[in-house]
Amino acid sequence: MGSRLTRPGGGARAAAVTVRRATAGDAGRLTRLVRRSGAYRAPYASMVAGYRVGQGYIENHEVHVATGAEGRILGFYALVLDPPELDLMFVADDAQGLGIGRLLVAHLTERAYAAGLDAVRVVAHPPAEGFYRAVGAHRTGTVPATPPAVPWDRPELTLPVGPERTDGEG
Repeated sequence: MGSRLTRPGGGARAAAVTVRRATAGDAGRLTRLVRRSGAYRAPYASMVAGYRVGQGYIENHEVHVATGAEGRILGFYALVLDPPELDLMFVADDAQGLGIGRLLVAHLTERAYAAGLDAVRVVAHPPAEGFYRAVGAHRTGTVPATPPAVPWDRPELTLPVGPERTDGEG
């Protein structure tokens, strides 16, 4: 299953984006994407310091990457099927605002629906809550801080999957 996004505008700026299953060989690039995320600077830096996306993790979970020109990884997500939860989702800083996150969520919901799920739990990075709500997730609660690993509360949301899902756009 592969989703595609073509940026509007044509010319040299247009780029096709494809979502594919991650491979063990992607581990280093995914780790770098996580550690370099601008969303995890300042008070959130401790969350990704030393974080590693390992080959075993990729092989044992639904990890999918969005790739652009020349195979560059623009973003990725990791779906845990049991219990159903979005474990990771990152988009490269310079690829944000291009629809990569929405493409990944669309792919995630297709995969979750195909696996027989009707919803996926999302424990969001606090600044990302608005994005998840915009793509159809609904706030269900708050996950309390667990210092020192996570010294802040995080929003808990449910992302519905399947044909009746709405994406918050209307």
